[in-house]
This record gives sequence, C-alpha cells and structure tokens, in this order.
Amino acid sequence: MSKAKQWFETAKHFVAAKPAREVSPLGLPLDALIDLRFDAEKLNLDSRKRVLTDYAGMHISGFKGRGIDFEEVRGYQPGDDIRLMDWRVTARTGKPHTKVFHEERERPVFIVVDHSASMYFGTRVTFKSAIATEAAALIAWAGMHHHDRIGGIVFQGQKHIELRPRGGKFGVLPLLKYLSESQIPQQVTPEPDALTEALARLRRVARPGSLVFILSDFANLNEHSENHLKLLTRHNDVVSCFIYDMLEKTPPPPDRYLVTDGQQQLVMDTAHNKFCRTYAAQFDAHWQHLKTLHQQHNALLIDIATSDNVLERLQQGLGGTQCERT
Repeated sequence: MSKAKQWFETAKHFVAAKPAREVSPLGLPLDALIDLRFDAEKLNLDSRKRVLTDYAGMHISGFKGRGIDFEEVRGYQPGDDIRLMDWRVTARTGKPHTKVFHEERERPVFIVVDHSASMYFGTRVTFKSAIATEAAALIAWAGMHHHDRIGGIVFQGQKHIELRPRGGKFGVLPLLKYLSESQIPQQVTPEPDALTEALARLRRVARPGSLVFILSDFANLNEHSENHLKLLTRHNDVVSCFIYDMLEKTPPPPDRYLVTDGQQQLVMDTAHNKFCRTYAAQFDAHWQHLKTLHQQHNALLIDIATSDNVLERLQQGLGGTQCERT
C-alpha cells in the first residue's frame, strides 16, 4: 500500500466526510523557468567530483563522472601511466606504446519529474509539483552551462513524455515548456505503477555514465521501482530529490481540517493524539526507508520542502555531504 493510501486509511478512523475544496494552480510560468538560467550558474552538478587518480575505476568520486573515450595509441612518453600501456602494439612494434583517453565532453543528464496526483499538494508557499518543476529547471540549465546533453521523463498518472538528451537550449527548452504546462494542478487518475514505469523507461534509454535526477515524493515507491533504482545506480550516478510538504511531516495544531486525496474529501481532527502519533510516524518511516535505500546503493538523496529555497537546497545537497535535515 502506498504512503498516501496508508495515511488516508489512518485518517478515516478520525475524520468525517465533507465537500471538496478547489485548489488554485501554482507554479512558475515558462518565462520564469527560462529566467532560472541565471540562478543555475551558481549550481555545479560536478561539485562532488574529485581528481581522477585511479584508472582502474576511472570515476572515483561521489559522482562516477563523465565517460572516458579511447582516442589513440601513441609512442610512450616520459610521465605516461604505465597502467595504460598497450602491450599488444608494444610487442608488435618493439617500441613502447600507450593508450590515450579523453573525457567525454557532453554527459547525458536525465531529469525524471513526478507530476502524479500526490504531487499536486502544498500548504506552504507552493505545490510539490511546482517545486519539482523549479528544481528540474535549475538542474537542466546547470547541465547546459556545463555542456551536458539534457533529457527527461515527465509522468502524470498513465501519461508519460520522454525527451531524448540534446545539447544546448534544444535540450532544455522543450523540457521546460512541458513542465510549465504539466505542473498546473489538474485531475490526474492515481496510477500506483507510474514511478515504476518511468524508471523502467529510463533504464532503456540511459546509457552507462549518465547523471540521473529523480524528483518525486516517492509516494508510490514499491518493490519494483526500488529494483529499477538499484539497477540504475550500477552504471549511472543517481540523485533523488524527495519533495514534501511540512503538513505531511507534522500534523497541524489541534483542530478540524478539510483534506482530500484527490478522490475523497475528509475533515481531519488533529485533537486525537493517537492519530497525530501515527501520522508523524508514517512520514518518518517513509523518509528513513528512502535514506536506507539510497545509502545501500550509493545514491544521493536530497530533501526539499515546499517552503524551501530550491536553489539553496540543491547547492547544499550537491556539495558533497548527505543533505539531511528532516
């Protein structure tokens, strides 16, 4: 059972049905997402990368780094790494030769954005879907500034859009255009396998050495999506941004509140201590599970609340330490 359904089932024991309430659409328009290209200059996607010191691993860092492409075989020169010797050519010519490699200039960056029903929620500043959109825009522009190719997958329920990695603005602008449209709250049929399908799609298109960002509340994380995440981390650098609202973490002061899961409407009575304890415990269990999952597979996890400065949270998270606050 998903986190959202667990929470809602718990709430049913303490609440009474009420009419639905309309929610005003929130989020940055396309021109504002385009303007984020200036802020993105402050964001370094390779900030955790260390100097290459061991050819055997090629990418010994928090990030595996860009791909290393073979360039040529040439005569050995003083100072060349003996581990890069081409012994076959050396034996054939009778003279020492070494292999020369160069760093791939354009690394594929895939940005997976969750615009499922649970993301159209927020009580502080904006909706989770809008935070995901802003984070995706900053990451996309930062990748472009670093001469990376930008691609992405955006999913809403059963609807997915896949954008193949492209260089420059040709990679960024189509993604931003779609995000600006899909971030607006709308009726989306809940699809429990949406995250699983998105990650399965990503595994088919992400070449080894890609940098992958997953922006989601992970409400529909299950055994299958966890397996796809594990397989992605084997050959790619994975950064997940867990997006949440403070109301999901901590119940509001004792009172009666109107809530909805997109299908039913209830009044939440937070005067019940047992409900409040269960409410907070479910969020904490979800967060702890995400942390354990990412630590096990050497993936980075950054938490971003709907009231946060998104750029600052990304800078902190990509700065080389596990960005834990909740």
